[in-house]
Amino acid sequence: MTAESVPIALTIAGSDPSGGAGIQADLKTFSAFGIYGATIVTALTAQNTLGVQGVFPISLEFIAAQFHSVVSDLNVSSIKTGMLGDAATVETVARLLAEVPGVPVVVDPVMVATSGDVLLAADAIDAVRNALIPRAQLITPNIPEASRLLDRAEAATEDEMRMQAEALMLFGCGAVLIKGGHGAGADAVDVFFDGREHRIFRRPRVATRNTHGTGCTLSAAIAAGLAEGKPLPDAIEAGKLFVWRALQAGADMRVGSGNGPVDHNFALKEA
Repeated sequence: MTAESVPIALTIAGSDPSGGAGIQADLKTFSAFGIYGATIVTALTAQNTLGVQGVFPISLEFIAAQFHSVVSDLNVSSIKTGMLGDAATVETVARLLAEVPGVPVVVDPVMVATSGDVLLAADAIDAVRNALIPRAQLITPNIPEASRLLDRAEAATEDEMRMQAEALMLFGCGAVLIKGGHGAGADAVDVFFDGREHRIFRRPRVATRNTHGTGCTLSAAIAAGLAEGKPLPDAIEAGKLFVWRALQAGADMRVGSGNGPVDHNFALKEA
């Protein structure tokens, strides 16, 4: 029997013990796409569907030790970053990413949890702009995150989202996807810009409060597509469809008493 390589995606993010976001959501998403998932834990959180009750940062030395253990042994095909927490962690992760320059990176600039709890220190935003974003093939801010990165008012129209996507490109990333889940209207509209053209990804909004971990899930799904070798627009399209179907499947699911998670397992149930 000939040995067969398997696509490997690596997530660098915080742990959510309730399972809806962070490392746990990323691993569920990778598995749903048939991708082998590896992890670098940047922080332990005490959190559930109601909010974040505590954060325990992992030391910079141990983040680096985890990273070197993984990349020295596993042939990583793509990387995504999520919750990093503070400027020192952001800068450390950016330096580590520089060690694997050929691997595509998706940066989800996690700043605030679905519950409204702050997950990125205010003084870390400059580090995200100047150190992390230039390492990214794609960044996936939502409307409030794009606003904070640019120090501008939140985009209220598709045209404003396009302009903000163009402005975010100036930080040095390969492409931008501004997520429209926080917007208004019957459709959730995401705006993509790669320096050459804009592309709109549009899906009908799903009526549910179970949105915990949607940002983590989308960036992980895109990273999974890149690990498979998909072109970036195709990876985004597949990721958007996965999140939309997971929102639909989990719309009435009861996990916890707050903003519950999406249903990452919908494809397994169908099978």
